[in-house]
Amino acid sequence: MEKQVNKLNNFLVLHKSIKLVLTFLILGTFTQIKAQDRVPFDQGKKYILADVKVVGDISFNPQTVVTFAGLEKGQEITVPGEQISSSIKKLGKLGLFDEISFYVNRIENDSIYLDLNIKELPKINEVKFVGVSKSKTESFIKDNGLTNGKIVTENLITTTKNYIEKKYKKDGFFNAKVYITTSKDTALTKNQVNMLVKVDVGEKVKIYKIDFEGNKNVPSSKLLGSMKNTKEKNFLHVLKRSKYIEDKYQEDLEKIVNDYKKIGYRDARILGDSVAYNKEKNAVYIKIKVEEGIKYYFGNIKFIGNTVYSDEGLRSMLGIHTGDVYNGVLLQERIADKSKPDGEDITNLYQNNGYLFSSINAVETKTTDNVIDFEIRVTEGPIAYFNKITVVGNDKTNDEVIYRELRTKPGEKYNKGELVRTIREIGQLGFFDPEKIDPQFKNVDSGAGTVDIEYHVVEKGASQIELQGGYGGGGFVGTLGLSFNNFSARNLFNKDAYHPLPMGDGQKVALRLQASSYYKTYSLSFSEPWFGGKKPIQFSSSFAFSQQYSSNYQMQKVDKSKYINITSLSVGMAKRLTVPDDFFTLSQSISYQQYDLHNYLYGLFTFANGTSRNLSYSVGLTRNSKGFNPIFPTYGAEFGITGEFTLPYSLFNGVDYATLGDQQKYKYIYSGNSYVDNNDRVVNAGDYLDKYPSSAYVSNKVDNYQDAAADPAKVDQEKYRWLEYYKVQFTGDWFTTLYKKLVLRTLMQFGFLGAYNQDRGVIPFERYYMGGDGMAGSSIDGRQNIQLRGYENGALTPASSSGDAYGATVYNKFSLELRYPITLKSSASIYALTFAEAGQSYESLSDYQPFNLARSTGVGLRVFMPAFGLLGIDFGYGFDAVPGAIKPSGWQTHFIIGQQF
Repeated sequence: MEKQVNKLNNFLVLHKSIKLVLTFLILGTFTQIKAQDRVPFDQGKKYILADVKVVGDISFNPQTVVTFAGLEKGQEITVPGEQISSSIKKLGKLGLFDEISFYVNRIENDSIYLDLNIKELPKINEVKFVGVSKSKTESFIKDNGLTNGKIVTENLITTTKNYIEKKYKKDGFFNAKVYITTSKDTALTKNQVNMLVKVDVGEKVKIYKIDFEGNKNVPSSKLLGSMKNTKEKNFLHVLKRSKYIEDKYQEDLEKIVNDYKKIGYRDARILGDSVAYNKEKNAVYIKIKVEEGIKYYFGNIKFIGNTVYSDEGLRSMLGIHTGDVYNGVLLQERIADKSKPDGEDITNLYQNNGYLFSSINAVETKTTDNVIDFEIRVTEGPIAYFNKITVVGNDKTNDEVIYRELRTKPGEKYNKGELVRTIREIGQLGFFDPEKIDPQFKNVDSGAGTVDIEYHVVEKGASQIELQGGYGGGGFVGTLGLSFNNFSARNLFNKDAYHPLPMGDGQKVALRLQASSYYKTYSLSFSEPWFGGKKPIQFSSSFAFSQQYSSNYQMQKVDKSKYINITSLSVGMAKRLTVPDDFFTLSQSISYQQYDLHNYLYGLFTFANGTSRNLSYSVGLTRNSKGFNPIFPTYGAEFGITGEFTLPYSLFNGVDYATLGDQQKYKYIYSGNSYVDNNDRVVNAGDYLDKYPSSAYVSNKVDNYQDAAADPAKVDQEKYRWLEYYKVQFTGDWFTTLYKKLVLRTLMQFGFLGAYNQDRGVIPFERYYMGGDGMAGSSIDGRQNIQLRGYENGALTPASSSGDAYGATVYNKFSLELRYPITLKSSASIYALTFAEAGQSYESLSDYQPFNLARSTGVGLRVFMPAFGLLGIDFGYGFDAVPGAIKPSGWQTHFIIGQQF
């Protein structure tokens, strides 16, 4: 060391000042000691530290740097020595400096003055990515903390490079390379650099062959099926593309072993595997060697330690019998199914009945040849009770709105099923992020047998706004829609509750205004989920008014003297039942619509002036057990059957609808009170009026009955004075998690509109219109739009053979939809989907052919944002021709707003 220092001293002479520099190597860092004017300097001598001066371009306080170095004025140090070495180590651990050097400034007697020369590491000024999309750039910057002012170290560069390459390799880009360089911007005065990140993704690495060796009892095709994420290159693999991802491949190797265990091969294992990369094909060849072992069977299964439930009861729950093929995976699921928090297993049997501290374990006790005996050892423990139940995180929603939904009550026995159900009920409220509902166990006391539960919730936006304006049909169309899903009516007159509106009581209020040159519509609805505050009885009410003017769209003219007014009112109650179980809800409502026509011919009626009314009663029974996230359910189902009925007016109004047209053929042909009957006989007017009401004839004069014709306007006025019908609908909606986040939705629908009196016929109102996006269209006739993507709106709706009505009276529909979430954050929930649908609508029940269906398939995307509701787009292909066409419907684009289908 001394020889190296002496050699350096011989070369370091600058101008007139002769400087003595001592350099020594400590942990890979050169420390330089400088003396001016050749003052005598004794190496290894002890000095008193008089001062330390920090030199160099730094942004830190010099005294702070000296303090971190562990040096103090007046302390005794040896130069070079342990104190200097220790100071360099301390400063180096901070990770803030690129160079750290000590120099001797001067020596006075026994006092030494040192200069600490440091060079700070540069900081990020700007980060630029090349070869990466904007969204991924933002993600990489956020995930690696590449923000302005971040200190650039070799570790930062290395970890960033490894992170990005690993991300791409997970997506199958096995050869992804990342190059990171930094450069100082000459325009910058500060110690800052610009970072350039170049990403060469390369092509995805495919798998062109997977071979198995050693599988004598299980064919290779079945083993390939066990590998869910590692697939051979094949155009048939639509949902799972061929790509090699190391960690997914390792998971698939475990799945092969698990699938062997499911069919009795308990000792199956992977003896070895190889992955060979072919650069020319950019693909890998995989070879897997397995050892199957022998096939096992279940022997005797004994239960030990159970006192609460009998052996017979637990054996029935286990569902495994002596002689069954050994299935280790099934055995574990029947004891404790970790994939289903509310699964039907023995652990949940105990946990749902208070035994929080119970444990159940399966132990192999004996193996004879290929038969395995088991003991199911049960430790029941004491019964636990809920003690303190609290909710935190609800800043806007009032406590009682949440607490009334809780199924875990203080003092009640612990029940895991009720805990899971509570999570669902809170999520179904729609006020909280369902993915972040977290019940935390507090103060678990096995001695006292108590447990506290603290539910953590994160509130999300519960209000939505719709504000639109545009030019269409020759005029401006404006829409304002407001929906408040956590409203508080009781605080309407409390000015302190407005933030900006009174919220927190779980009520729903919706207001919608729409107007154009041709029409205007107003609607208001209100619902209270706990009417009276004591029971889950929902009260709902709505009011709507619409006025539509006669118009000529081609000429862009509006005649406001010709119009129709539609007034709608409805009141309903829905009660949550307890029998057969508390997933059932019984709902009832009464609604009234009135159509007032003023010189207006819409096409629905043949009369231009008059009134039609609709008073109906609806009743529905639904069972909703869908998962906790209402936007993206992953399990459960919703079944519902509803009926809508009007009074059977034709039974008591005295009108003979079979001869209603003939009645109007009676004409006034004489100046007196005489009429002509069906046989051209002159009859007394009084007798005629007793038989037919005065409103049922036409007053124009004709010479005889044969020349007369019934007036359709008066016929319709009589038929539709009060609408008469009944309507029955059924919906079945299932959600099944197929694999991890991949969810299958299965939907079945059926609807039928009927008439009490066949002479009166089925009304042209309340009919079904199938095809398209299913969005609400015209509401004048109360039609119901049925979605069937891949076809234009209403394209699958039959026209009446008689030409006097349009719309279907019967329909059925079947739908399969695969959904995969991109993100389920509270700010925006996004999922992609692919679908296959089939359905058809019919003019009458006699035309109904349940399997003669129009088919379609396609893909779509859904985005749910609390402020705007659900938005989406679908691209569907219709395989069949619509009525009146020859060619298939082909590709159609559908925009979805405000619904989940």
